[in-house]
Amino acid sequence: MESNWIKRRWYDFRNGHAMYLIYAITGANFILIFHRLLIERVPFLNDIFSHLWFFTIIFVLAYIPVAIAIGVWHRKNQLKIDSEQVFRRNPPFARMFRIIIDIQTGKASKEEIEKAREFLISIEQGKG
Repeated sequence: MESNWIKRRWYDFRNGHAMYLIYAITGANFILIFHRLLIERVPFLNDIFSHLWFFTIIFVLAYIPVAIAIGVWHRKNQLKIDSEQVFRRNPPFARMFRIIIDIQTGKASKEEIEKAREFLISIEQGKG
């Protein structure tokens, strides 16, 4: 049980880091490095964006709409391919769909149906 608890915490850590915290960290890192290595060294740009806070505001105002546009493109064009690849790498999910089809067509054994049922119950109860 201890091993599962640790694995779940590791999973939670990766999700929290990858889905939320990394955006703030990489965003701040990019803004600081970009300002230091480009804006401060190019006189024309330094005259416009001499203050880091002003550059940050302009950057965020430009970055968010571009990120949204790319996200819309991804959802409309790439998401189907991504979803298919995730499905192909998930044998338990594929097994569940196969069993559903086999149940509908009368090809599933009672043992397969019971194992699938137990598996789904364990997921519902948070044990899977």
